[in-house]
Formats: sequence, structure tokens, C-alpha cells
Amino acid sequence: MAALTIAARDPRSLARAGVLHTAHGDVRTPAFVPLATKATIRGLLPEEVARLGYEMVLGNTFHLHLRPGEELIERLGGLHRFMDWGGPIITDSGGFQVFSMGHGTVADEIKARPSPRSPRDAQGRAAQDREGPDTARERSGAILEISEDGVRFRSYVDGRERFLSPEGSMAVQAALGSDVALVFDECTPFHVDRDYTARSTERTHRWLQRCLRWHAAHGPAGQLVYGIVQGGVYEDLRRASARVVAASGCDGVAIGGSLGSEKAQMYEVVRFAAEELGGVHEALPRHLLGIGEVDDLIAGVELGIDTFDCAMPTRLGRHGTALVPDPEARWRLDLVKSRWRESPEPLLEGCSCPACTRGLSRAYLSYLVRAGELTGMRLLTLHNLAFIAGVMADLRGAIVDGRLPEVAAALRAGAAPGSG
Repeated sequence: MAALTIAARDPRSLARAGVLHTAHGDVRTPAFVPLATKATIRGLLPEEVARLGYEMVLGNTFHLHLRPGEELIERLGGLHRFMDWGGPIITDSGGFQVFSMGHGTVADEIKARPSPRSPRDAQGRAAQDREGPDTARERSGAILEISEDGVRFRSYVDGRERFLSPEGSMAVQAALGSDVALVFDECTPFHVDRDYTARSTERTHRWLQRCLRWHAAHGPAGQLVYGIVQGGVYEDLRRASARVVAASGCDGVAIGGSLGSEKAQMYEVVRFAAEELGGVHEALPRHLLGIGEVDDLIAGVELGIDTFDCAMPTRLGRHGTALVPDPEARWRLDLVKSRWRESPEPLLEGCSCPACTRGLSRAYLSYLVRAGELTGMRLLTLHNLAFIAGVMADLRGAIVDGRLPEVAAALRAGAAPGSG
């Protein structure tokens, strides 16, 4: 059986709705996938996440490999049992995190923050640039060498020298027992030239074949493998990469790497890949890595993306920001600001999250955030995940009902999820 069953399509775009089939259950698509980077969605229990309507989460190979180690997780029954999540899990390959140590994160790039010194590959060329290092300690790791064999780096956990190869990444993901494993890729940043991007993309394609060969010989039964489309912002490289990945025999396709410096360019780059994934490759599930802003989710669905992951909703919640239907403010409500200190309003009327169903005021939540109370971080994380779950439910239903243009326009204009 194909990994994806397509149940409905929007005739005016590339959008489709369906079901992703995995060893630990089905996922209704299009869907957002919350990050359980280190075997937890920070501050939440698995049942709280499931009650919001989420069916799949994402764990990170790089972080779990370094601590606590895949051997321990495998010995204790695999990642599902280790974190007590009974639904599907997708694992990132670790490539983005490794390369972020050398090139900085995409956020660094867009915000023009200084990046660490660029490492060198085996030929002495400068190397370049999904969730990346999140703390100063995690940023203290460093790439030592990039070669055809893989990446040698210094661990942020204990300072030891480590090595991660395509086969090694797949072995870690096999031990974790995830439902969807991503192949190891070289994640190139926006600022590099076309020549380096082309060489980097070709290496990613060679690593793809090594990952698939390893998995065919050693991978666990039922684990799906997604190839990753690279190619930077260059149309010919993106389209060629999408064709190579789609024809490789992988079970699905992820779109990764730098997607550009602004939203219009990002949508164009995603379209390059999506258009190459039609026809005979239409049944391959498509995942967009590291994208989760409300307007980007809407555009991604219109471009035919089936699943998304991003740190945005949970990270914002931990830092005192709630998602609300306000496109002019980028759907953000910063509860640290003084204007909310005495506000009796709830975050969002009709929202199903615990803060809103209890009628907790913005004043109370603002107080919790400013006081550094963990309850505030938990409540805002739950609220933000509920908000995104509502957006995705509206988009799925709109595709099935033939109303995607109207619903997408309403959400972009500031309609609350679930408002019709």
C-alpha cells in the first residue's frame, strides 16, 4: 500500500487532503507536526498533545544520539515507549543540526546574526549552511571536517569528537524506531553561491543513495524513508533535485535547505519542487521542513504540502507570546507588553485550550509570563498548539468541502480557526 492515500483535491491549486499511513497509525493530512526534539514537547505530556488533535510528532536524531543515546532508547523499547507516545513519530536526520553548528541557523541568516566561522571540507573549500541549536551550550559544538564520508564534529554535550555519516544517521533512526526516517543531507544556506549549492546538492543525492542502500539491508520493517530536496533558491537545481529524489525509490519527499530571504521567494522555491512531484510521483507524501507560520502553512497547503514541522508555536509559548487571529501582528500577542497587564480579555473566545476554556484573562497570563512561572509557559504552549491545530483542521475540511480559496482568504484576513 502507498504511504499516502489522497482523498480530495482542490482544483484551483496543488492542495490535497488525505491520510498518511505509518506503522503506528494514520495521520490526516495536511497536518502540522509538533517538535518533540529531545523526546518531549517541552512542558507537555503526550496525552495533552494528542487531545489537541495531533497525530504525529518529530524527534531529532542529532540531539537524541548525543544524549541520552540511541542504545539506551532502543534497550528501553524504542522512542515510542521511551517518551510514551503511541502515535507516529518522524525523525529528522541530524543533518540540519550538524551543519547549523558551522553555518548558523536559518534564523541567524535571515536576521543577519553573525555565524560561526565556516568550516572546510576535505578539499579545503568553505562549507555552508532545520530546529537548530537552541541554547548557547548547544551552539558551542563545532564542525571539524566535512568530507564525502560524512561530518566530523565536536559534541556540545561533552566536547568529544564525533562523526556522523549517512549510514550512521540511518542506524540511529533505526534504533530509535521512528515511523518516518529522513535521509542525511547537507543543508546549504542562502548566502552561498550557485556553484557550491550545486556541489552540495550532488553530495546530498549521493548520500541519499547510501541511506537507501543501508536501510534496504538493515532498516526496520515498516519504517518509511523520506529523501530530501535541496538546491537552494536556484530553480534548475531545485527542480532537478526533486526529480532525483522522487525517482530514487524513497517512500516520501521532504523539502529542506534555505528557501530564500523572503516569503515570496520561499513560496516560489517550494513551487519549483512541488511541480516536479506531480504525475507519476503524485502519491509520494511531501513534508516541508521547518515551516510553521500561519500564512506559510496556508500557502504550503495550496502548494500541495502534506505535513509541516516547526518550533515556532511551542517556542513562542515558552517566551510569552500567544497566537491570535491578527495578521497585521503576524498572528502574535506578546503578553510581556504592559498593555496586557490589566486586560480582562481571554486570549481567544471559542478556543479549546485550557487557558481559554477556563476563561483565564490576558492579565493573569501576562503576570505568569513576567514572573517566569512555568504554568504560564505551559498554558501558552498548549494554546499555540491548539491554534495551529485549528488552522490545519480548517484547511483540511476546506479541501474536502471544495471551499479552500474562501477559507484560506478568511484565515489570511484574520478569521479565527473554527469560525467557519
